[in-house]
Amino acid sequence: MNKQALVGMSGGVDSSVAAFLVREAGYDVTGATMRLFDNETIGITDKTCCSLSSIDDACAVANRLGISYVVYDMRDDFRREVIDRFVSAYESGATPNPCVACNKYLKFDRLYELSARDLLEDCGDTVLPETDGDVPPLSIATGHYAVIEKSGSGRFMLRKGIDPGKDQSYFLYDLTQEQLSRTLFPLGGLTKPEVREIAESQGLVTAKKRESQDICFVPGGDYASFICGYTGHDYLPGDFVSRDGTVMGTHKGIINYTIGQRKGLGLALKKPAYVLNIDTDRNRVILGDNEELFTRELTAESFNWVSTAMPQSDMRASARIRYRHHEAPATIIPLSETSVKIIFDEPQRAITRGQSVVVYDGDYVLGGGIIK
Repeated sequence: MNKQALVGMSGGVDSSVAAFLVREAGYDVTGATMRLFDNETIGITDKTCCSLSSIDDACAVANRLGISYVVYDMRDDFRREVIDRFVSAYESGATPNPCVACNKYLKFDRLYELSARDLLEDCGDTVLPETDGDVPPLSIATGHYAVIEKSGSGRFMLRKGIDPGKDQSYFLYDLTQEQLSRTLFPLGGLTKPEVREIAESQGLVTAKKRESQDICFVPGGDYASFICGYTGHDYLPGDFVSRDGTVMGTHKGIINYTIGQRKGLGLALKKPAYVLNIDTDRNRVILGDNEELFTRELTAESFNWVSTAMPQSDMRASARIRYRHHEAPATIIPLSETSVKIIFDEPQRAITRGQSVVVYDGDYVLGGGIIK
């Protein structure tokens, strides 16, 4: 059997070039787009990744490259594993990162299962053949800017992409060793301008396509409106209060707020106020000064060790508490196989429950988890 690769194609320039590079590396390539939602169902009219218009773009690229192309209907999976988790987190006062959930449950798990099933049906087999040397019988490739390396001990290690402005290793911390062993990131050694140059040289329709900075199912970033429309619920107003319980005004429902928020509170106060905490039990939003947002410690659960096994003692590393946050020196204290305590050298602003904290040793991702 020739080397087989399924390339996740979102309809953007990155995944388009990933498909080209994997084909050039000698793989038999199938492009695949996950149909994640109906635009009308969640009130979207914009072009966004994995929407119907993006399926058209991905198909056009596949035709240009001369590769097979398939669309997998994953709307039920996406609703259950990504949207429902997203909504539940906001309803509980947390601020989730749906891209991490999509990678964990869909792109590197469910998508592989579906493509392996189809490969077996095509070959008339019931079990995928053994790995030939270092090449698995079926690989998954995506347009993420990250690098996978294999250490001398045989462990797969996740490293930052070379383009610091595009590095996406933060979103990939939940990958297992098995998943890393069958994953390709062909863009990890490229910059964004280089990717666009390749796309233009190959005449790909996505070469100049702008990229969205929003969550794919909430273009525009109005999470509260999306949640209200999706659930059909009205979220009850409640009190804005200070730390000592003094009522400062009325909020519009806790799903409208996240830790560190200052704008959009709708209050006329003598000085700026920031969201410090969300009390779901009493339907209150606690406000305070900016200085009160700084803390040194956090605990993370569902922690996955990637480039190293769980250390047996405390270790020094750097940690990032959100995607666009600078890494900061810290002491990492393992509490169990899946939980850690992190103590930063300097206080960090707006550590937020539900966000991911990712731990690095230089360019290597040691692991990551969800902030409690």
